[in-house]
Amino acid sequence: MKTKAVRIHGARDLRLDEFDLPPLQDDEILARVVSDSICMSSHKLAMQGERHKRVRGTLAEKPAVIGHEFCGVIEQVGAAWAGAFQAGAKFTIQPALNYPDQQGQATLWAPGYSYQYIGGDATYIIIPPEVMEMNCLLLYTGDNFYLGSLAEPVSCIAGAFHAQYHTEAGSYRHVMGIAEGGSLLFLAGAGPMGLCAVDYALHNPRKPSRLVVADIDESRLSRAASLLTAEDARENGVELVYVNTKALSDPVGALRDRNRGALYDDVFVFAPVKPVLELGGRLLGRGGCLNFFAGPTDPEFSGSLNFYNVHYEGHHIVGTSGGSTDDMKEALSLMAGGVINPVFMVTHIGGLDAAAQATLDLDAIPGGKKLIYTHKRLGLSAIAGFAEKGRDDPFFRRLGDICASYNGLWNKEAEDYLLEHAPEI
Repeated sequence: MKTKAVRIHGARDLRLDEFDLPPLQDDEILARVVSDSICMSSHKLAMQGERHKRVRGTLAEKPAVIGHEFCGVIEQVGAAWAGAFQAGAKFTIQPALNYPDQQGQATLWAPGYSYQYIGGDATYIIIPPEVMEMNCLLLYTGDNFYLGSLAEPVSCIAGAFHAQYHTEAGSYRHVMGIAEGGSLLFLAGAGPMGLCAVDYALHNPRKPSRLVVADIDESRLSRAASLLTAEDARENGVELVYVNTKALSDPVGALRDRNRGALYDDVFVFAPVKPVLELGGRLLGRGGCLNFFAGPTDPEFSGSLNFYNVHYEGHHIVGTSGGSTDDMKEALSLMAGGVINPVFMVTHIGGLDAAAQATLDLDAIPGGKKLIYTHKRLGLSAIAGFAEKGRDDPFFRRLGDICASYNGLWNKEAEDYLLEHAPEI
């Protein structure tokens, strides 16, 4: 059967292609993608092309389908998986397969980077056997698709929190996770992943006592403060402070003041910017752990680290890329239980025809997550701009009215309306 998909043919070369899928094999599954959330990692892939570590083979000969934060419906199940999966079931995928090569070493192959016939920015895909073999095809029971697409970014946050560690004086035991009841700092923390991390920090069982979120964008900070409030944080036993560091002459001193003069137990850096990374190191307290969350595009990216403090103050540094399957299951469970609701990450909606350019321009488009509905033809549009577009377009007028009734956030009613009324690709 035919599919339409955005494929990468080389660095900065993304194309919306139509092509035939091969006949389904007994150990494969045919699926229909409904939604895909564009990740900054896909932008980095687009910029790097074959230099990206997850690319497998020659893109000019075997272009890969991009997108890895997707949700859809199983259409046909090969005989080998007939007892485990059924047609009609909703699914999402943990793209970090860690599939072993012939030497038994885990590879970086992942849907959305490495495969010709599976990725999120497609109408129909073939799920290869390794996805099922690694237990990375996960059933999704939600009544919508957009939260299924957000499960992967939430899993990245969960994985980052779990990767933090601290040591005990006089012991070699590593205590995993953020310092419970400690101080937590997010730098460049008012973007979509930062907001997801705030939500997770406030509502998962292992909490800090104080969370300081620093950013240089006042509009992002204001939106964050209105969605994830200090009042909600207090009800969950956390003191939450938002700080604009743009005009501060002494950001170290100012951020210490927000922590009652002390340095921080845990610092997360959400932007691959050298001064921000180095600021994080300067704000790390004794035995503290710095998480460099934002992966850089430049493979030569580096920053200064105080190794005196590594030696004498017990500073630790970690970096995580993606989450595990257990992290993904945790994300799905937290969302299903209403413990977290990462819908505030989504600020733009579009169709498959908008996905290639949105991915290329992602670092220059303000706002949060760009959510693509892969069977629709729809220019990328900010949710905040629906009302303006609705002056001349009844489709956006209705979408704007729906979202206005949900505090300006994307929601199931809006998704249902879009899926019924937006033009097909």
